[in-house]
Amino acid sequence: MIRNRSSYLALVAASLPGFALAQDTAPAVTLDPLVLSAGFLPVASDGYGRAYSVVTATEIEERGLVTVQDALRAMPGVSVSSTGASYTQVRIRGSEADHTLILIDGIEAAGGADEYILSGLETANVERIEVLRGPQSVYYGSNASAGVINIITDKGGPGLHYGGKVEVGNGAAASAHVSNNGERGGIALNLSARDDHGWDQSGDGGEKDGINRKTIGLSGWYQATDDLRLGGSLRRAKEKYDYDRADYMATDADGYIVDDSGLYFDRNEFQGAAWGEYSMLDGRLTQRLEYQDSVFKSSDTGAPETRGETEKWKYRLSYGLDGQAVADASHLLNLLVEKQKDESSLAPDFTREMTSVALEYRAFLENGLDIQAGLRRDDNKVFEDFTSWNLGLSWQVPDRPFRLHASGGRGLVNPSYYELYSNDSFTVGNPYLKPETNRGFDLGVEAQLPDDRGTIDVTWFRERIEDEVTYVFGGAPDGRATYVNQEGESPREGVEIAARVKATDSLDLGLNYTYLDAKNPDGSIEIRRPRHELGLSATLALFEGRGWVTADLRHVAGNYDTQFWGMYETAELSDYTTVNLSGGYDLTENVRATARVVNLFDEEYSDVWGYASQDRTVYAGLEAKW
Repeated sequence: MIRNRSSYLALVAASLPGFALAQDTAPAVTLDPLVLSAGFLPVASDGYGRAYSVVTATEIEERGLVTVQDALRAMPGVSVSSTGASYTQVRIRGSEADHTLILIDGIEAAGGADEYILSGLETANVERIEVLRGPQSVYYGSNASAGVINIITDKGGPGLHYGGKVEVGNGAAASAHVSNNGERGGIALNLSARDDHGWDQSGDGGEKDGINRKTIGLSGWYQATDDLRLGGSLRRAKEKYDYDRADYMATDADGYIVDDSGLYFDRNEFQGAAWGEYSMLDGRLTQRLEYQDSVFKSSDTGAPETRGETEKWKYRLSYGLDGQAVADASHLLNLLVEKQKDESSLAPDFTREMTSVALEYRAFLENGLDIQAGLRRDDNKVFEDFTSWNLGLSWQVPDRPFRLHASGGRGLVNPSYYELYSNDSFTVGNPYLKPETNRGFDLGVEAQLPDDRGTIDVTWFRERIEDEVTYVFGGAPDGRATYVNQEGESPREGVEIAARVKATDSLDLGLNYTYLDAKNPDGSIEIRRPRHELGLSATLALFEGRGWVTADLRHVAGNYDTQFWGMYETAELSDYTTVNLSGGYDLTENVRATARVVNLFDEEYSDVWGYASQDRTVYAGLEAKW
């Protein structure tokens, strides 16, 4: 466990903007054992009591994962459903999609306290993606009742680093990165662009529905004095994607989605932050003040633009209770005071504000037991005040290759502006909706394989959602659809298995499996939450380490969805298995050739009734870095 001063300081430094060290330049700060966003301060994964998964930049490249949604598909406890490539929702442990908070460098990806829909969000210049499963509202507030996904971008290692990638195949993509970090400060610039021609989502052989996305990210830090560090980040993304029309008069899946080349969405995203950290009392007391702003704009086929914005002020104080510096403390207290304001053009007269206070206690005990306990109180201007809690326990069994971990918590999701105040041809909002609450518990064991050959983790979880919000056709007095709170509890239960094994010196194997039983209060099956999801991967090193090839297999079974035609029945989709291949070869010390094949066996499948899957597609690329 990370208990010595140098390792813990490296861990804290890796969590700060501008201090995330590259894996190949700082082997002492490896990515795999760290969960950087797991609370108010970094926590070593071998002392973290809650369930989590991490995919690193190395895994992303080896497996040919070019979008965040692709990277999430193989993670345990995560269900990913797509209506084509341009509209993807993520559900953790069977909860609703808006119960998972998506962050980019710790900043909310969506403005207006709304659900972030994944479309063309790329993995270019991503250092790692963390998935924290279970209620996380103590640390992140509303919309984190089921879990958190934090996408951490590349800030570069010490010194000057730069490079780029290009790829062709069903379109083209390019990205570039430059960073320079010294003893007193650093700066990083990330650029990426992708023109993905996509595929015909209707499956009728019509025009392809593509995605065009451009992203720029800038971050930096400055050590103003020995005790004061300042920093900030800016990120901007613009995207246009095509989609096909749904025919609600259809009689089957083939007729439901109709090829229509005239429909598209424009998206404009912005996230920004400015922060300062100050250390006092020889490091025993540290403080951090941060301002965050997220703005999300969208327009449907040239219609008037909608806009959502979320602003946050966050003050954090950390104090070593045992008289030691924060970096060395065996007993640590964290205090968070947060002020949030959000607004949406969907309801310009209903700006919302919330003031929150949270406490977290951490203990790193000599018997191998680590404790993280948190409590938060939200003073909500619109809804009732709410108290969330979280407890995580991790115990490394003495002299045994086993670690036991357990966690529990309670989280909150406030209704969205659309659910409350929408008023269009099809839907009218319900201003009387109550927030949804989620209670979750999990228990797991992590086993270390002999000779450090890998790990196997098995986790059982059980969660209950109260007042789950659901969409009801014809539920409004005027016959339009609306939203209502379901009466009773929506139960979820399942098992998550993750394994990473170094079978030989040149062959690495991976396994992820999720069993999920998710139901509504009346016992009916929740849609778009497969009962069984299995992921297998194998990476073989070739040519004395200069090349590699990776095979990824994904099997999905027991997935139900509503057929939005006829009698609007909920029916089971066909099981499917897909295989992807990727590989690379180092042409020189600094230049690498890559290739990948998506849907190798050209499997026809669907996550959502009526939407076609991507055909077999081949890509090739070049990468250079210094």
